[in-house]
Amino acid sequence: MSDNSFGTLFRVTTWGESHGPAIGCVVDGCPPGITLNEGDIQPWLDRRRPGQSKFTTQRQEADQVRILSGVFEGRTTGTPIALMIENTDQRSKDYSDIASRYRPGHADVTYDLKYGHRDYRGGGRSSARETACRVAAGGVARRVIETLLGEMATIRAALVQIGGLAIDRARWDWDEVNRNPLFCPDPVTAVEWEGLLSSVRKEGSSIGALVEVVAENFPAGLGAPLYGKLDADIASALMGINGVKAVEIGEGMGVAALRGEENADPMRMREGALHFEGNRAGGILGGISTGQPITARFAIKPTSSILVPVPSVNRQGENIDVMTKGRHDPCIGIRAVPVAEAMLACLLADHILRDHAQNSWHRVRD
Repeated sequence: MSDNSFGTLFRVTTWGESHGPAIGCVVDGCPPGITLNEGDIQPWLDRRRPGQSKFTTQRQEADQVRILSGVFEGRTTGTPIALMIENTDQRSKDYSDIASRYRPGHADVTYDLKYGHRDYRGGGRSSARETACRVAAGGVARRVIETLLGEMATIRAALVQIGGLAIDRARWDWDEVNRNPLFCPDPVTAVEWEGLLSSVRKEGSSIGALVEVVAENFPAGLGAPLYGKLDADIASALMGINGVKAVEIGEGMGVAALRGEENADPMRMREGALHFEGNRAGGILGGISTGQPITARFAIKPTSSILVPVPSVNRQGENIDVMTKGRHDPCIGIRAVPVAEAMLACLLADHILRDHAQNSWHRVRD
C-alpha cells in the first residue's frame, strides 16, 4: 500500500493498524532548533482520545505518545521525528464475525477488491484509530507555527451540526467548546445534542455531523497558483479524514445562491493598511491566503459500524445481513474536531515553510 504520506516540506507519513501493537507517524522536514517534547503533543491527543464520554467509543486507550527520534536535548535536530502510540485495548474477537463479510458503507469491500487481503480487525488501516497519528503530527506542526508566527496564530475547530440539528451562531462561544464533551460552541444546542445522541445510541445506529475549522492570524501569501492553491490543499487534507464526504471553504456551497456584488469581499484602506469588509472567500483568493481568518467546514458521514442489520454480501458472493458488534462512536464527527485542527496545522506549517523557501529572499532584499 502506497500513499501513506502528505505534505511537501513538512511531510507526514503514518503507519500502523487499529488492532496492531502500535500506531505512529514520521514527521519529516521539521526545522531544527524548535523546542519539543511529549508534553507539547500529549494534550492534543488527550482531546481526541476515545472513551471520555458516553457519546464516543468505549475503547480505553491512553494514547501516550513517545518521541523515538529527531529530538535531542529538548530541541528538534532537523532529522525525521518518529512518534509512536501503543494500542492497549484491542478486542479483535469482536470482529471475527465480519472476517468474510463486508460492512456496507465501510472500506471492507474496496480493500478486498484492491488488495485481495485485508485486516478485518477494527477496519485495520481504514480505521479512524489512525487519526491519532495525525493528531500527534499536528502537535509538532503547532510548535513549528508557534515558533515561526508566535502565539497569536491559532487553529480551532468546533462541531456545528449533528444530524439535522445545527447550532445557533448567535450563541457561538469558543470557550464553550472545551466545556462540553461534544466540542460544541453553543451551550444550548449541546444539551439538545446529548438527547439526540442518547436516542441514536440506544437504537444501535449512528448519525452524521458538520465540523468547522478556523485558522486566525496567519499571514497573507500562503499558497501558490495554479496547482499549489491553499484552498485546494485544505480541501484535500480535510477530505482525507475518515468518513468525510464534502468540504466547503468560506461561504462554500452557499455561493451558488449569491450575486457577484453579494459574494465579493469589499476592500478599503484604513490607517494605511488594507482592510477587508467581508470574508465570504474564507481567507483565500486565487489560492493564496489574504491574512483574514481561514475557514472551512466538512460533512462527516454516520459511523458505518452499527448494530442495525443492513443488507450486504460476503466474500463467497452470498447475500447476507450485516450488523457490527464491538465499540463504536455513534457520531464520529465528535472526535473529528481535534483531527481537523491537526490536519490544518500540518498543512499550514507546510505552506509556511514552502512560502519561506520561495519568497524569503525578496523580503530580505526589500
